[in-house]
Amino acid sequence: MAARNFAPSTIDTRHRTISGFLAWAGASGVREARQVDRLLLERYQLHLFEHRKSNGEPLTFRTQLVRLVAIRSFFKWLAREGVLAQNPAAELELPRGERRLPSTILSTSEIDAVLAIPDVSKPLGLRDRAILETFYATGIRRTELTRLRLFDIDYARQLIVVRKGKGGRDRLVPTGKRALWWIAAYFNRSRPRLSNGREHPELFLNARGRPLRPTKLTERISACVSAAHIGKRGSCHLFRHAAATHMLENGADIRFIQAMLGHESLHTTQIYTHVSIAKLAAVHAATHPRASLPVCSDTV
Repeated sequence: MAARNFAPSTIDTRHRTISGFLAWAGASGVREARQVDRLLLERYQLHLFEHRKSNGEPLTFRTQLVRLVAIRSFFKWLAREGVLAQNPAAELELPRGERRLPSTILSTSEIDAVLAIPDVSKPLGLRDRAILETFYATGIRRTELTRLRLFDIDYARQLIVVRKGKGGRDRLVPTGKRALWWIAAYFNRSRPRLSNGREHPELFLNARGRPLRPTKLTERISACVSAAHIGKRGSCHLFRHAAATHMLENGADIRFIQAMLGHESLHTTQIYTHVSIAKLAAVHAATHPRASLPVCSDTV
């Protein structure tokens, strides 16, 4: 997979998934690939379905699908390499994928409330404000933001370059004057104090002058959302969902949103047509016979 230019994160996921299957099979007395048949794989599929996490919740069907796809690819490779005479996973029926709506969409006023949380008089607060503004302006993913480098910011064209996004694809994303102003303020006032003389190409640094890690970024953004007391929970992806939904409600073409978010398939982007209900609500208010009636004052 590395030789075929798969992303390191994808390779790591495949490694953990296949290792998990091997451990499960080993506990059942299976030691060699030739011992694996379709019946064993169907037992493993049932095991995934019945498995419960530490919090008592089952694995989502999406997680089950990801794990089974990895196993099917593994045995396809074993058969192609001649380790097995035939692929026992070739006829394995995968669970249907599920496309769930985002559980939380922030309104513009809620976005403003979160943006106001960081103390911009302090280096880390100014950094956090620049990060929040960048998330909302561009809709980029958490890992994509942590990988941004100094030369990825094009102030003249008001763009950022997202390098090796999901699927290893580069893309240009419009940023807007507001987010660029906050990025420039962070770069000029905070970053020199955070870098401590270290030379890192990454744009956003932590308190020790090192590149931000995705997990720590999640913790920081989640803390900002909680501190805003908006009654909603979440982290980095909240701003991706909000950016796409608000642009769609304001008339943006869905294919532009697809390009901005870096979705390979338009089908993925179309999920936002289901959460963008401002126009639907307006039509409902204007046309539903009960929408214009006064609220009933009778005791229920």
